Amino acid sequence: MSVSDRIRIKDVRLLSDNKYKLRATTFEWRRSSSEWQTQKRETFDRGDGVTILPYNLAQQSVILIRQFRYPTYANGYDGLLVEAPAGSLDNAEPEARIRSEAEEEIGYRLGPIRKIFEAFTSPGAVTEKLYFFVAEYQPEMKIGNGGGLAHEGEDIETLELPFTEAFAMIADGRIRDAKTIMLLQYAALNIFPGKA
Repeated sequence: MSVSDRIRIKDVRLLSDNKYKLRATTFEWRRSSSEWQTQKRETFDRGDGVTILPYNLAQQSVILIRQFRYPTYANGYDGLLVEAPAGSLDNAEPEARIRSEAEEEIGYRLGPIRKIFEAFTSPGAVTEKLYFFVAEYQPEMKIGNGGGLAHEGEDIETLELPFTEAFAMIADGRIRDAKTIMLLQYAALNIFPGKA
């Protein structure tokens, strides 16, 4: 039995349609016991996104960014968030979009990019699916300063860090962003094994 056989959508109400969409949905869910249960959920649809971990094997380093994120501040985090470069798909193909984000945010025109997986990072309320990539960078790939797009409100600092330091930042709380933690853990297992 597929999920489609277990759900009956009763009502979908649009609560907000500013930059993103917030919907309230009432549906019936067929439980494992075969009973139908009415449930209500709000979903936040901001579109799908992309993220990347640029790494340099010879230097044993990675590039991350640091920026202000209002939602984390509103939830009590009084610091700039350290994270992997990322962005919304905005109807582009994932690889093309992450190449643009890398140029905008860190100032690198990357060579070969490898998709490593896709994941839903907050499936209880957010519809977004992220496409995760890794790519090796070299100093000669730097084409600008990065920093993001000011007209989009971006004010991004680029951080080139030894991988061991970046990985340690997870344990000491300096990195709290889920996508970045996932990418660094992937790198610890597959790119820099034995270095974490």
